[in-house]
Amino acid sequence: MKHFPIFLAIENKRIVLSGGGDAALAKLRLLMKTEAKICVFAENAAPEIFYWAADGKLSLIQRALQTGDVTDAVLFYAADEDAIEDARTAAIAASEGALVNIVDNLHDSAFITPAIVDRDPVTIAIGTEGAAPVLARAIKADLEATLPASLGTLARTGKNFRHAVEVLPMGAKRRAFWSEFYFTAGPAAMDAHGEAGILPALEALLDRHIMTAAKAGHVDFVGAGTGDADLLTLKARKAIDKADVIIHDGRVTAEILELARREATIFDAGSEDAASLVLAHIATGAHVVRLKHGSGRINEEAETILSAGVSIGFIAGIAATDPAQIIPFPVHALCTPSARLVTSQFYASEAI
Repeated sequence: MKHFPIFLAIENKRIVLSGGGDAALAKLRLLMKTEAKICVFAENAAPEIFYWAADGKLSLIQRALQTGDVTDAVLFYAADEDAIEDARTAAIAASEGALVNIVDNLHDSAFITPAIVDRDPVTIAIGTEGAAPVLARAIKADLEATLPASLGTLARTGKNFRHAVEVLPMGAKRRAFWSEFYFTAGPAAMDAHGEAGILPALEALLDRHIMTAAKAGHVDFVGAGTGDADLLTLKARKAIDKADVIIHDGRVTAEILELARREATIFDAGSEDAASLVLAHIATGAHVVRLKHGSGRINEEAETILSAGVSIGFIAGIAATDPAQIIPFPVHALCTPSARLVTSQFYASEAI
């Protein structure tokens, strides 16, 4: 990762842009969505920039950028579409303390502007470090189609309600409240009553969660398979994402551990007594994932935990990716163009 993604506080901060053509227009349309103070320097500005200046959306100074023009700015965009002029203005801005972006010049820019999905205050930034802008735009289009326009309204109302939710303990109980609001109760209230229905829904939901007893701890034994995150089952991914604590074998790959929430506590079982570690965290009410390399099959550890009478689940992993590890005869020796694998199990004395 050559560019670290951050969100910069720019409310009432000054952003300066040099240029008045197409490149400047593209950046300004994005910058005007913020609450920054935008100042444009351009000797020949496009008509749109004059309109925006007249509407108070930005300030326009009809001359070339000079020394001293960027002293109090946090960001600077060189968008004159002329390599010599862009280098000149970028040098001024850098010397006066601003972070500099030269449009279409990744090498000489201190930062890049990603593709953005805007559901204010929910903002998603997509970057490819300049390698594949087309890919970033395709991902943006997919997200735009997936995320409802009401998401921003729900997030704004939820943000103003956060202080009230502090009555719930940190951790699983508070996450359960917000999860139900954003994915169930909030959208339902929005559909039924519009924005006016969101706050009453939040209050009713909070009352219910206050009265609901905290859930007992639970452990999921999850098979991590061969270590390829793409081969994890959907159920396994959901368990890892929800876990408060993850206790893993040493052979579980970093690629899979990256799927955990940042707030999750992660332990390498190593030579420790993994069963005792699992039980200690379950006693605190945590959702524990015991992540095991391979299929995650039951062993003495699981039997020890089962004997303690705690809530437990099992999510099998894919133990092999090479057909030769599954098919009991050489694949290259097959004479037919297809093969069918049939499995069976017995349940209630009847073959399935």
